[in-house]
Amino acid sequence: MEVIYSLIPGMLVMGLGMVGVLIWAIRRGQYDDLEGDGNRLLMDDDDPLLPGEMRKGRKVDARHWPDADDG
Repeated sequence: MEVIYSLIPGMLVMGLGMVGVLIWAIRRGQYDDLEGDGNRLLMDDDDPLLPGEMRKGRKVDARHWPDADDG
């Protein structure tokens, strides 16, 4: 029974800490763009049909394009 007397305040402090971390993350903008990372993961940055700003400034050489005819 004495363990409960130490666990309850400990869990309250830890819960308040987690709420503090959540508020900190929201204020820092961690939840602003929830779909952007998932879409960027699927985008092919080497696609020559993408505009230059979407390729992150990389130059694309058609000879090194994986779907290009090597023959």
